[in-house]
Amino acid sequence: MATEVHDPQQADQDAGPPTKEVSASRLDGLRARGDEHTTKAKAAYGIQKQNAARRLRAWFATADLDDWRLAEHVVEQKRRKAQHRDDELLREVGRLNGRLAQARVHAARQGEETSPQAERIRGELAAARTRVEARDVEGPANVLPSTRKEIDRARWTKKATRVGAVLAGGYGYLQGIFVEPGLLLLSLPAAGFGWWYLSRPHVEEQEGEVPFGLTPASLPATFLADPAGGATPIVGGNVVMSVEQLPEGAKPYPIRNARTAQQLAECVLLAARAENVPIVEVSDVTRQPWGWQCVVRVGEGTPEAIIDKAGDLETRFDLPTNGVRPQPIKARRACAIMRLVEGDPFATAPGLPYRAPNSLSITDRFRIGTSVGGDPLELSLAGVMGLWVAASGGGKTGILQALAEGVTACRDNITIDLDPFGDGLEDLGDAVRITARTNEQIEAVLLFFLVMAKGRARLRAKLGMGKKWQASSKRPAVTVFFDELPKASALAKRLFNDLLLVGRKELIVVEAASQGGQSSYLGANIAQMVALAAVGPCKVEDTRSVFGDGSVREGYLPHKLSPATATDPKDAGHIFIQGVPGMANEPIEYAIHEAPSATLRQLAEERLEAGLLDPDQDSLDAMKSVDLPEYVEATYDNDGNIKKDAPVELLTWDQLLRLCDAQPAERGPLEDGAPRQAVEDSVTVMEKAAVDRMKTETLLAAVQDYDPDTYGEMGVDEFKALLKKAEAGAPITLGPIGEEKSPRGFKRDRLRHLL
Repeated sequence: MATEVHDPQQADQDAGPPTKEVSASRLDGLRARGDEHTTKAKAAYGIQKQNAARRLRAWFATADLDDWRLAEHVVEQKRRKAQHRDDELLREVGRLNGRLAQARVHAARQGEETSPQAERIRGELAAARTRVEARDVEGPANVLPSTRKEIDRARWTKKATRVGAVLAGGYGYLQGIFVEPGLLLLSLPAAGFGWWYLSRPHVEEQEGEVPFGLTPASLPATFLADPAGGATPIVGGNVVMSVEQLPEGAKPYPIRNARTAQQLAECVLLAARAENVPIVEVSDVTRQPWGWQCVVRVGEGTPEAIIDKAGDLETRFDLPTNGVRPQPIKARRACAIMRLVEGDPFATAPGLPYRAPNSLSITDRFRIGTSVGGDPLELSLAGVMGLWVAASGGGKTGILQALAEGVTACRDNITIDLDPFGDGLEDLGDAVRITARTNEQIEAVLLFFLVMAKGRARLRAKLGMGKKWQASSKRPAVTVFFDELPKASALAKRLFNDLLLVGRKELIVVEAASQGGQSSYLGANIAQMVALAAVGPCKVEDTRSVFGDGSVREGYLPHKLSPATATDPKDAGHIFIQGVPGMANEPIEYAIHEAPSATLRQLAEERLEAGLLDPDQDSLDAMKSVDLPEYVEATYDNDGNIKKDAPVELLTWDQLLRLCDAQPAERGPLEDGAPRQAVEDSVTVMEKAAVDRMKTETLLAAVQDYDPDTYGEMGVDEFKALLKKAEAGAPITLGPIGEEKSPRGFKRDRLRHLL
């Protein structure tokens, strides 16, 4: 039987060409399959977009970081900061060692064994080494567990960092493409990988729980959460020991036996229990170069109980007198900062910073001292009336000099020095515009500026200044230093009291100093009327008169400070203060920076050479329309005859300068003649002798040797009259020269200024 063979080619030829119906059907099938693929691709792309969006949202929300990891991160940051502080302390010791070596080399080059700079650096080095030793005793820093607030803050920081990184990266990428388009091709593979990574299926992870309590039950309230509104954390939050933790049968022991914070807290609690002082808790213990500092809390009453028992506690601690220094804390009525002082808390206080002439404005704050805790005491005297009280030896002169050193560096201030008994600002005299010593001079100065203050009150509106005088070099402020106020005349005290009432807004202020704060010293009960009040070593009555009847209970203890003696400075220049602009009134002890006399003289000469200011003409003109106080006017009888002369006359500025032997207002050069020649010769002999001042008798002898034909027969009075014709004024106090404490004579720069 024959077999049939199939030939596909022949079959196709026999079939002939395809019909239109078959072609259309196949095309529809292709379209259907394409639409199906497109639909699937769109669905997949949509899912990919959802995955990418979920992953990005989760990444930006830091869902990949649970609380456990963030808590570890926060603790590690704390540990690093603590280690950094310790390392920085060691580096500081190294830096101070280097500076001390340089200071010693410099002193050796000057032929000296040491210098003030070297001594200051040595004190800073000792304090730094003490801090290092204290850290060694304390051991590794204790790092507290993370709080919920800290973890939330860390998560927010991570979120902000990620958003910022994306924005910055995107901007940088676009900028790069714009500059170099070829980067687009290079970035395509990375973009493809990034899309694949983001579009993978994303599973939301559950937030993990921290396997330990964020805040142990025993942790003080300070660390449970940050205060609302960014407030300062509560003082006394780091509790070291409470009275319930004291060992049974333990007895008080001296403070020198305490080596750790735990031992110090135990020592304080035992001593307090023995003296029936209701201290129930000790916290925030720190070792200081001068002793210990901690915060204590009383369980009943107020910290006044600590103040009352301070002497007995000093015995328990075996500390020197005034070694227990409590400072009640206003923010926590039951608490006080207790300082247990074994050394000098101010030994490492910085010295006086150099301030160039005209480097400040009267509205600028400047540093005059340091607190017992090491914080700076900074203030501005613009519009601030002040009273500075300290007993004899309490450091009033040094305090006023520290204030005057700041204001004489101002480019918009006139400094006035009044002292009816002593030498006032002494070494800063060259930088002072007017120095008044007699009652006549002091009364005339006070009346002049009282009238000027009243004139400025009417002038401010015309000048568009508003409610307060605006100081400038053209319209300067005036700062009057009035030392030994109790020794002034009754009229001067009355003028001073009136100026207190009207001078503030006109920037004509008085800083008065007195040995007492009671009305028997001041002539009136004004101690609590002034804005700024400071008290140094004094009687307890002065503390209450200046700071108020309850001030001792609040911790103001200047009466416990000791004034200086002939051989021991003790607590001279230490003060408690209220009314510092921008600072809360706290019972804190401060030490005022004391500058050497030679330094102050040099600063004064620099500021004199830079030029001293005079009152503006607008203020001088405004004085003409001011009525004088009735008590300074002459009285007349019914017939119009003078019954009593005016006790003081209102002078012009030039008359006031002449009365106080001050340098006349700036004018043209001194004309040729005998007066000018006397000035020139005086300057010449001082320059040859390499001195900046001479007593009148010494100066006359020097010019007689220099030009015997002119001065050989001249006497002292004739020589002074000749210099007075040159408007050099009368001899002024010169400060210590040889064995003489404060002789009178002439200064080279004042005479040179006349030429």
